[in-house]
Amino acid sequence: MCLSETTAKPLRTAIKSAAVLSSLSKIGPCNAGLAANAAGLLARAMFFFALKKFVSFWLMPLPFCLTLLVAGAGLACRKKSARLGRGLLGTGIVLLLFFSNKVASTWLVAPLEQRYASIPDLSAPATVPAELAACRWVVVLGGGHGDLPGFAPNNKLSGTALARIVEGVRLVQALPDARLIVSGPGVGTHPTHASVLAQTALLLGVPAARIVRIETARDTEEEAQAAQLIAHGQPVALVTSAWHLPRAAALFRKAGVQTLPCPTDFTARSGAEFRWSELTWDTDSLERSTWAVRERVGYFWGWLRDKV
Repeated sequence: MCLSETTAKPLRTAIKSAAVLSSLSKIGPCNAGLAANAAGLLARAMFFFALKKFVSFWLMPLPFCLTLLVAGAGLACRKKSARLGRGLLGTGIVLLLFFSNKVASTWLVAPLEQRYASIPDLSAPATVPAELAACRWVVVLGGGHGDLPGFAPNNKLSGTALARIVEGVRLVQALPDARLIVSGPGVGTHPTHASVLAQTALLLGVPAARIVRIETARDTEEEAQAAQLIAHGQPVALVTSAWHLPRAAALFRKAGVQTLPCPTDFTARSGAEFRWSELTWDTDSLERSTWAVRERVGYFWGWLRDKV
């Protein structure tokens, strides 16, 4: 079910959504200065949010390497800057090969994924760990989906999102007194990501009465703030990809949420025996490296702002 109005209103305020703007229209003329200041703060927050997304995009492996290659090719064509251009070209090629390598990408993401242990098999009630049994909420962070008419909800989800919701359902089914929180905004008039996750949870057997949606949070920091308002100090089992969990757990704890990290969607798994194919390159490795770099950049940004 959706959040009640009494819960949704402070939630929307806490994450600086459009409800803040509508509330400004109710402020009297005597408080026009206060309204202007609030509008300015909101505009600045939105600007820095967009700036964060823009800068972080160009720091990711593929855009960064392509920038080096394009700049290097341009400079190499000029006699005065040919040496610098060749240096940038070489650096871009080496970095692209590094980030696309299976061993290198696994090396980058493994420390993130090994931070927290996976929740064990819960098929028998006696196997539920005490920390998990104390949780009254299971929070599943969004992972993206495609708006595909005629497709079942689970088939709309990205592989990452599907892994997260399956793990969340597994945990909430082992906790009869817990409720499931799913999160993710929408684009335009399309269904929100939270609604697609909720529909998938329904297909997997979770009653609608046990599902709460957060549909306005734009990133993990805002999801943490929203979860804090819903949980009211009760313990929360936080489900997200293993590579995302260290930063997500830090943001949730800083927001005042009692958090039990529950990793899923592991990517740094390797076989018992070494294979020469692990030394090769592929696009999956480039994606894995991107996750590792994004999380470290995001954690550093949160540290600068005292959010982790």
